[in-house]
Amino acid sequence: MTKLLSSIFSVLFSLPTVPVLTLMVFLLPVLAGLTSTVLPAFGYLPVIGQVSINTNAWEDLFSHPALSSALITSISSGVLATVLSLIVSLSFVAAWNGTSSFKKARRILAPVLAIPHSALAIGLAFLIAPSGWIARIFSPWATGWERPPDIATIHDEWGISLVLGLMIKETPYLLLMILAALDQSQAKQRLKLAKTLGYHPIAAWVKGILPVIYKQIRLPIYAVLAFSLSVVDLALILGPTTPPTLSILVLRWFNDPDLNYRTIAAAGALLQLFVVVCVIGTWWITEKAISRISIRWLINGRRTFLEQPVRQVSKFSLNSIFVLFFGSLLVIILWSFTRRWRYPDFLPSVWSIQSWDRNINNLLWSSSSTLIIGLISSFIAVILVIACLENEKRRGKTAGSGALWLVYLPLMIPQVSFLFGVQILTIKAGIDASWLAIIWSHLLFVLPYVFLSLTDPYRQHDDRYMKVALSMGISPARAFWRIRLPMLLRPLLFAFSIGFAVSVAQYLPTLFVGGGRFSTLTTEAVNLSASGNRRIIAVYALLQALLPLLCFIAALTLPNIVFRNRRALKEH
Repeated sequence: MTKLLSSIFSVLFSLPTVPVLTLMVFLLPVLAGLTSTVLPAFGYLPVIGQVSINTNAWEDLFSHPALSSALITSISSGVLATVLSLIVSLSFVAAWNGTSSFKKARRILAPVLAIPHSALAIGLAFLIAPSGWIARIFSPWATGWERPPDIATIHDEWGISLVLGLMIKETPYLLLMILAALDQSQAKQRLKLAKTLGYHPIAAWVKGILPVIYKQIRLPIYAVLAFSLSVVDLALILGPTTPPTLSILVLRWFNDPDLNYRTIAAAGALLQLFVVVCVIGTWWITEKAISRISIRWLINGRRTFLEQPVRQVSKFSLNSIFVLFFGSLLVIILWSFTRRWRYPDFLPSVWSIQSWDRNINNLLWSSSSTLIIGLISSFIAVILVIACLENEKRRGKTAGSGALWLVYLPLMIPQVSFLFGVQILTIKAGIDASWLAIIWSHLLFVLPYVFLSLTDPYRQHDDRYMKVALSMGISPARAFWRIRLPMLLRPLLFAFSIGFAVSVAQYLPTLFVGGGRFSTLTTEAVNLSASGNRRIIAVYALLQALLPLLCFIAALTLPNIVFRNRRALKEH
């Protein structure tokens, strides 16, 4: 295995075009998929006998009675979730940076990010539903409810539960991106300088650091915004249903037995892309306007900025997010081992492993598919990213901001906008519903996250270690295996874990490219979420959450075992 990897890396390192080839692996399918979506949107879909270019699909789309409500719900919930997540993450870092609370929050970011969106959404639904655990905690002694109240706490028409679910996942991600930006912007020195000039902590952070790091977190914010506007799995579990969000409406048209709806679905997918582009463009214009307006405020000399309110609100908000997150996980565990849990009982009255036992065969099949797809796609992604970054090191050239935009491109384009086209491409290539196609489709989303998580540690690795090894006559390949990779084992495993978590969370790629022949834990959990059997739903959701979490635990503990006799590498 080592010899095989050595030969693969040797070939990749020798190719000056390996970064271009890596970008092509996931950019060309995205662009080709968009093209294959555009043609059906304008009436060209030979498989159903439509070979003339027309605008009938667009006319049907704009005349659909649910479209306007779907657009309003999608835009309002997506923008609100992004704004609130950004405010909470920025205010918490500004108010608590360097404190024990900040260090505790930083330590639990990894498990929060490891849990797939759909598993979290299922747990949140169990938590906040009218018959959920929160209602049971306060009933009947505080509320007087002997029966579940008639309140739409999930699937509400305003999308509040969807916004809450998005915030629980997006706030930790933005926190992680802010922390990464702080490490690259001399934040400690800037903050210390501002404090010596008499600025209070929050004012010092907002005026001295935020304008610097915002440029670095702009692309992650755009990615979060695009995801929130076009999310499918969370919207299916938590979002409004009559009418649903635009992405769910488009998905329903794609899955309609009447093939004529495919052209309307393609038009809706392009409309989803247009909405995302317009909202991101509006966000960018707002950024520029705020930047110009705030110049006077930044230099007005005021040393305070809502210090106490920001500290209290930010800590309460982030603690609430973490409480909902861990509460969602706990209630999933409870339901998965429940046989009878009547309302308003606080805990199940009868415990059982019956739900696990009855579904063991399906669980094994879904788990094995999830593991195979996730491990292979993450492994390929790590190899390609290492090849690109090592190629940079050896040639002394670092990719610019344009390459970073290209990496983020698949994350900022709604999945539903191009996956239909990717599905058509796989059918034409004769690889539809195959292992190759589904691993490739997951790689489109795994590779950008692996690249983003591994880039900074790899580029910041001290090359003097390699130079010392080379000066002693060791070949570049041997130095790479014996020096570079062991020293980067922890970030490599962490990047692999992120890639695996991203793969496990993929719903639409498995649904479209898999052709219904591949059953993963995510597809089963999301599909079962519409049923009323909380026990079976909880089993799939728990196992779906457990696999990425175990992968992250292994990534954190394995370096300590491997380097148990090397203290410097354990702490690296």
